[in-house]
Amino acid sequence: MELIVVGLSHRTAPVEVRELLAIAPGDIEAFLQRLLQAPAVAEVALVSTCNRVEVYAASPDARQGLVSIREVLRGHNAEVDSHLYDRSGREALHHLFRVTASLDSLVLGEPQILGQVKEAFEAALRARTAGRVLGFAFPRAFRTARKVRRDTGIALHPVSVSAVAVDVAREVWSGFEGRRVLLVGAGKMADLAARALRADGATVAVTNRTAARAEELAARLGCAVEPFDDLAGALGRADIVITSTGARQPLFGRPLMESVQRARRRRPLVFIDIAVPRDVDPAVDGIEGIYRWDIDDLQEQVAKNVEGRRHEADRGESLVESELARCLAAMRGRGVAPTITALRTRYHSVARAEAERTIAALSGLDERDKRAVQAMAEAIANKLLHPPQVALKKSEDPEALLEAAQALFDLPAVEAVDTDDADDADEDDEKKVSGR
Repeated sequence: MELIVVGLSHRTAPVEVRELLAIAPGDIEAFLQRLLQAPAVAEVALVSTCNRVEVYAASPDARQGLVSIREVLRGHNAEVDSHLYDRSGREALHHLFRVTASLDSLVLGEPQILGQVKEAFEAALRARTAGRVLGFAFPRAFRTARKVRRDTGIALHPVSVSAVAVDVAREVWSGFEGRRVLLVGAGKMADLAARALRADGATVAVTNRTAARAEELAARLGCAVEPFDDLAGALGRADIVITSTGARQPLFGRPLMESVQRARRRRPLVFIDIAVPRDVDPAVDGIEGIYRWDIDDLQEQVAKNVEGRRHEADRGESLVESELARCLAAMRGRGVAPTITALRTRYHSVARAEAERTIAALSGLDERDKRAVQAMAEAIANKLLHPPQVALKKSEDPEALLEAAQALFDLPAVEAVDTDDADDADEDDEKKVSGR
């Protein structure tokens, strides 16, 4: 089995393409089951955020597995195909580690991606589409991300997409004095934006399709609540709108905004749309007084963030490489350990038998002499075992050596076993998989 990944991100696809692959939370399990039915796909997990959609899988045939996943994603919408990337083996594991450690994020060092990848793994566990390969790779990615955040300054003064959106809004209006900000949506993005806005002294209102969630956020952060069924009225009272809902179709289309702007007498209204799919139809761009930024338009502000953290990111990359090497060594250990165990069993069995034969042939040996003969036989076996054990453990490609060892010493075919080098949290995650 080999780890593979197929996906697209802000680096390879604009938001209008990324939103074509956006999967609603309620559809994720069905999508995972669909992927699992594809040829050469034995395990699968889906990471779906506003900036990336990636399918991680385990496959007995990496080339066929990559083709199969591409076909499923292309069937979702043919336009995405030219924007997809794929990786297998070491490169797939390296990519997973970098993504989880927020080294591949739109906002370098942002804290949300670790939780989002964990949620993706938990969803695969619930759907029973994660097995031994994903159960080995994902917990180690989580451990690597924690190490990067702990041992570098990449997470100092955390910056999120929501915080960048607030920065853009602040620059547009040269501050928030006398401005009213409307947050549309009451999820994590809105929560982070509300905190940043309140810290800047902005007047904030929140609206959400589920009123209870808007009221809970407003009560927690001291915001006003606007009724969702009167979006036009809420827009009429706003100067800045930061929107981040999970709607499948735009909430703010041209007819609505033309009506709103007539009522507003064309006063400027700034939309900062950080939702994928987008909440604001690009067709509103032609309406007088409407100014729209989507998540891809935040890149310039993000570039400033990246430049300030580049040194810490380089340190993070080094840590990822170190943890990747450790993980690959553990993976090789999973493959060779059973063969080494079988080899040791065979050698020591022969050594014990020959020691017993020698003891029986030598009359008059006391117990001390017998133990000496047995110890000598065991020592010889260990000396002979050392070179093949080292060769198997250090080989970058142990498959050929495993086959040769099994043939030369008539060893039984064995399955890989898990290693025990994971920390406690990782072991807990792997136990969930073993109960699949």
